[in-house]
Amino acid sequence: MDDKWAKGMGVRRTVLGDAHVDRAEAVKTPFDAPFQDLITEGAWGTVWASDAISLRERSMLTLALLAATGNFDEIPMHIRATARTGASKQDVAEAFQHVAIYAGVPRANRALKLAKQTFAEMEGTDE
Repeated sequence: MDDKWAKGMGVRRTVLGDAHVDRAEAVKTPFDAPFQDLITEGAWGTVWASDAISLRERSMLTLALLAATGNFDEIPMHIRATARTGASKQDVAEAFQHVAIYAGVPRANRALKLAKQTFAEMEGTDE
C-alpha cells in the first residue's frame, strides 16, 4: 500500500466519516478502482493532507470552488463533512457570498439552497 494512499484514506475518513468511506469502498469495482485510488492519493493524500492550512479552511475553499464551478452534486457531502472539519454554518455562508461576488449569484444561490437542505437533514429539522 502506497504511503500517500494510506495517508489519504486516513484524511478521507477523518473528513467524510467512516460510514461514508465504507459505503464508497463497498461499491468500488475494478472499473472505478483506479479513479478511487487517484482521488484517495491526490485529493486526500496530497491536498487535504497538507498541513499548510486547516481542515476548516480547506472545507470552506472546497465548498466555494464546488459552487463556483457548478459541481453541485458534491456540495451536500462536503456540507456534511463540516461537522468534522470545524467549518461553521457562518463559514459556509461567507464562502458562498464570495462565490456570489466572484463567480455569480445563481451558483451561490443554488449552493446555499443545497447547504440549507443538508444542514436541516443533519439537524433532523425542516428547512
